[in-house]
Amino acid sequence: MFFTREPGTGAAGAPLGRRFLVLLTSVTVSSLGDGMRFVALPLLAAQISGDPRDLALVATMEQLPWLLLSLPAGALADRVDRRRLLVTVDTARTLLVAGFAVAVALGAVSVPLLAVVGFLLGCGQTFYNAGWSGVVPGLVEPADRPRANGRLQAGALVSDSLIGTSLGTILFAVAALLPFAVDATSFACAALLVLLLPGGLPRRDEGSGGAVGPSGLRALFGGAGEGVRKLLRHRLLTALCLTATAVNLVMAGVTAVLVLYTRQVLHLGPLGYGLLVGAFAVGGIAGSLGAPWLVRRFGSTRTLLVTLAGSGLVLGIAGLTSDWPWADLATTCYGALTLAWGVTAVSIRQDLVPERLLGRISMAYQMVANGGMAVGAMLAGLVAHAWGLHAPMVSGAAVLLLITPALAWVLRDPKALAQKVAAAQPAGQAAAQPATQAAAQPVSQAATRAAAQPAGQAATGSSRLAPEPAGAE
Repeated sequence: MFFTREPGTGAAGAPLGRRFLVLLTSVTVSSLGDGMRFVALPLLAAQISGDPRDLALVATMEQLPWLLLSLPAGALADRVDRRRLLVTVDTARTLLVAGFAVAVALGAVSVPLLAVVGFLLGCGQTFYNAGWSGVVPGLVEPADRPRANGRLQAGALVSDSLIGTSLGTILFAVAALLPFAVDATSFACAALLVLLLPGGLPRRDEGSGGAVGPSGLRALFGGAGEGVRKLLRHRLLTALCLTATAVNLVMAGVTAVLVLYTRQVLHLGPLGYGLLVGAFAVGGIAGSLGAPWLVRRFGSTRTLLVTLAGSGLVLGIAGLTSDWPWADLATTCYGALTLAWGVTAVSIRQDLVPERLLGRISMAYQMVANGGMAVGAMLAGLVAHAWGLHAPMVSGAAVLLLITPALAWVLRDPKALAQKVAAAQPAGQAAAQPATQAAAQPVSQAATRAAAQPAGQAATGSSRLAPEPAGAE
């Protein structure tokens, strides 16, 4: 793998290294602009149209590339230099958002244009996430992944949903083009920071040679199919993928109509919308940083189930109230529970998937999980148009509460599931991994098992049994 781990890491609480700090800085800078665009795009759409179906269309187009491009993007990420892929994508997004800022300044915007720009940005995000799928495992040891993922999530949330959204609403009030101009600048800065990460040979499949002709394209899509097959053969990963799909479907539905919910139900202006998004971020930061503690204290299984059911309950409260303090409190709790679930699931997937397949399997996972966001955004627009702006939250809460027993059923036998996880690894795979990785994993994963499980469960081998988003990868 072209990324190299910082020497001396892996111990609980040890520094994660200079390279991880560069990664964290890049994510934080990029997220600042994303947060401004996150509030500015729906505010701009709401200025053009007050129909929830139009806002849902823009949100759906942003998520549609997950369904269309996830598999080839994941296969491509396993065949090329991931650093070059990330820099290329961020450069393209810089030019796209800068051009859109000019269109906003000229007053040449419409709902169809917003949908097209959202779709292109979604395409970029899909390829970007594919490139990131192997970054954290290449920079930190397995025992440090929950801590690293938690810090990435927290850093992104502080910059994106806490600082970025607040600044975005203020800048939008000054001039609608300003949030998009800052977003373009943040993409450019993030690309420069990625160049500081260590680079090396392209990461390719065995025997692929990195060809880009017809035979290379056949191998590319064949590799994408391999990711789907391996995901479907793994019962735990499949269950988490389907659960993440439902979680993302609900979250995207809430997000798609949130600006109208804030305006028409809570009777707040753009600043109130930014504050509500910020409340989600505050909770998400707490959930991201608290997820490793929850896993150590209660075990991964209980953490997954409690956070999933709890997010359904608090979302139901938000959907039943028209009082902004209660809505703000419920949104904060929803952010904490959802992000705690997500950090746990991401860490599980990174531990269970061999590094050579991370791109393909991660993007097969995200095609389904994040593809649910496109469906959720469109459904929310239709539901809100038919039954009002409370309905997407109430129905979303019902979905989360209904899927919790299904996930509990899959997780009912941790020992059996742990054995299936071990059986899913191809024979001789350890020999195919880099020698340093093969030597480091048994010790660090065993330590993680002992730390993550309550007393009496460490021997089951199901240390990370026990989630993604809305996230870093």
